[in-house]
Amino acid sequence: MHDISDLESRGIPALGVATEAFVEAAAAQSATLGYEPTLVWVPHPIQDRTDDEIRKIADDAFEEIVKRMTTN
Repeated sequence: MHDISDLESRGIPALGVATEAFVEAAAAQSATLGYEPTLVWVPHPIQDRTDDEIRKIADDAFEEIVKRMTTN
């Protein structure tokens, strides 16, 4: 979240991609930092997935990532 904030503070559009297991942790960190990053959530867990499963997760998230990076 610090990296996203740092990039945005320098005028570089940024967003985070994380698994759904971190929704609450991200909300808590966001509240602590007073910063609401753009986040895209993907299914949890990532580890132990096959390459094909990871590609599917990435493909499924791609449109949302592009949408959030290109709109306000």
